[in-house]
Amino acid sequence: MKLSLGFSPCPNDTFIFDALVHKKIDTEGLDFEIIMEDVEALNDRAFRVDLDVTKLSYHAFAHLLKDYVLLDSGSALGNNCGPLLIAKKQLTASEVNVATIAIPGKYTTANFLLSLAFPEAQNKEAMLFSRIEDAVLNEDVQAGLIIHENRFTYQEKGLVKVMDLGAYWETETKQPIPLGGIVIRRALPKDIQQKVERVIRRSVEFALANPEQTMDFVKPYAQEMDESVMLQHIELYVNDYTVSLAKEGRVAVDHLFEMAKSKAIIPSVIEPIYV
Repeated sequence: MKLSLGFSPCPNDTFIFDALVHKKIDTEGLDFEIIMEDVEALNDRAFRVDLDVTKLSYHAFAHLLKDYVLLDSGSALGNNCGPLLIAKKQLTASEVNVATIAIPGKYTTANFLLSLAFPEAQNKEAMLFSRIEDAVLNEDVQAGLIIHENRFTYQEKGLVKVMDLGAYWETETKQPIPLGGIVIRRALPKDIQQKVERVIRRSVEFALANPEQTMDFVKPYAQEMDESVMLQHIELYVNDYTVSLAKEGRVAVDHLFEMAKSKAIIPSVIEPIYV
């Protein structure tokens, strides 16, 4: 059986999917058509239900429960790994509320967290995450919401952190922050969903056990990234929760969805959420 699989070219995704893509593990007879795009582009595809299996933001998933269920493996979830609100100078809360803020996409978890921390900040401009630092530096916007490897580079460019939104979430909820997960179409047979879940977990476990064997796949897509930043990126976003959400991870995901529901961001939570 062939399934379409979407994930981003970011090091954490290429790292965990290398063994699956190159069949270094048992894929149980499954073949995958690979689509690699920025996470917000993948979010957009998920809204069109274009992909059988895809990485997407947990914020987007909260809107897509009727179409997708969550796999236990493959998530980017953890502590001290959330998005950062940055600017050329420190901003007060009132200044943030009226600032033009570059965001990496409407349905990113980063934007969801920004909405929680600064509900009055409505002047947002969506752009590719890799353009945000320059947009702030060039004063096209007054602030930017950065994710991925930009966490490691903004200070070198003379930018300052206004707020760590991951730390904000962790302080408010006492939970790790769910950033992105791997979902599969709800309409697919349960045995296929479970098979894909096993294959992805196997791929994650292979990468963690054999990190040097993933680099031929990771490096070409991270070619503009310093190798030390690439490795920091993987270390930050690939962890025990990537192998399995387990109870603690599921509690965090459930909490995010309940917060989204309580603030009328989503109308209801459709069960089951998980495969």
